[in-house]
Amino acid sequence: MKQSQLPVININGLLTNANPSADQQQIVAQIAQACKTVGFFYITGHGVSETLQRQLEEASHSFFAQPEKEKMKISMSKGGRAWRGYFPLEGELTSGRPDLKEGLYFGQELPDDHEKVKAGLALHGRNLFPQHPAELKAAVLQYLESMKQTAHAVMRGIALSLGLEKDYFYTRYTSDALILFRIFHYPPQKSPGGNQWGVGEHTDYGLLTLLKQDTVGGLQVKSGDEWIDAPPIPNSFVCNIGDMLDRMTAGYYRSTPHRVLNTSGKDRYSYPFFFDPAFEATIQPIAISEPSIPTEYQRWDGEKLHQFEGTYGDYLLRKVGKVFPDLKSNISQ
Repeated sequence: MKQSQLPVININGLLTNANPSADQQQIVAQIAQACKTVGFFYITGHGVSETLQRQLEEASHSFFAQPEKEKMKISMSKGGRAWRGYFPLEGELTSGRPDLKEGLYFGQELPDDHEKVKAGLALHGRNLFPQHPAELKAAVLQYLESMKQTAHAVMRGIALSLGLEKDYFYTRYTSDALILFRIFHYPPQKSPGGNQWGVGEHTDYGLLTLLKQDTVGGLQVKSGDEWIDAPPIPNSFVCNIGDMLDRMTAGYYRSTPHRVLNTSGKDRYSYPFFFDPAFEATIQPIAISEPSIPTEYQRWDGEKLHQFEGTYGDYLLRKVGKVFPDLKSNISQ
């Protein structure tokens, strides 16, 4: 197995919402260093059950092993404004090009009578779960709840790393966080990249992503002008910051481009959990006492991120409409 060049941080000391301790201060310093440099790090000591992780893996493998006709019974075209369900191979675009993967979209489970669902808010509502395997539903919902607690802990560490109160993000953005979750299946790729990737170069949109990998590998992270591998580490999550944290900190903490290339000869599965600001939250800059922060820099996509003003929902809808252009009308306001 390849040795990772990304830092590995045990966050166990952040799991309780207690006052900062010496242990927490060390964790916070490690998070600050990772966010200021590469924007990616592994977390261990996260408190998410390995048994639950295995249940999720087994159920998702069973789902993707089914014939296409069965999987399409929960197609995203049936998910409406909640933007949930299955998409087939090459059904998702990154920078206008189809990705070599198929996947399932999930999010926080909200009943039809929830105020945000009744208001017709995009990306809110019920999930689409398959009849087979039936156990996927329970595994996904339990996993989301467990990951939410881990994400809150990491955000406490990020807040402290910026010299803020530990609940800074919770009180302003994540007490009612927008939670989105994906399960992706990548078949083996015959060619090393070229015009098609498992997932092309991109950054994530929100605050924080926690990625569960299988044992296959294939994730690559851009560090400076170099692409480096982020190989699997058992019972860890790969953590990276998104565009909104980049926007809030004026580039002090940058969202880092990454991509996937599966040339292992094996099927690859990944489980990204997105922990984002509330849909209606207005994104505000954070005062950083750091004289060397650039006011602007050239992003991989040419996006003028630091000129963005508005709610997270404004930013997110513009982005996801490019990923599935055929479904854009389902979420247009």
